[in-house]
Amino acid sequence: MNSETKPHATDRFDDDDYPAYTMGRAAEMIGTTPAFLRAIGEARLITPLRSEGGHRRYSRYQLRIAARARELVDQGTPVEAACRIVILEDQLEEALRLNEELRRPPADSGEAADS
Repeated sequence: MNSETKPHATDRFDDDDYPAYTMGRAAEMIGTTPAFLRAIGEARLITPLRSEGGHRRYSRYQLRIAARARELVDQGTPVEAACRIVILEDQLEEALRLNEELRRPPADSGEAADS
């Protein structure tokens, strides 16, 4: 393989879904405890991937979700309610995005292709 087609190990760290962070590092990054990460996992807000040794690994996307839940908990919201709020916010954002897509006219509407 040449250098243009061979994936670099560092490319994975640019991927928001790559599980690059251990539980301890993830907790440190969002200013919480491993117990909080376990709690939001039990509430099914996020599901960390597991290393070959069975250790939890978190992606940057999951850390953003966890950080939002932590903000709500810090404001006095119970963990289970915070997780539900974050899930509903995510669903609303997706619904709004889809709605916007459906409102846009198709790129080829009303125009015949040139022959």
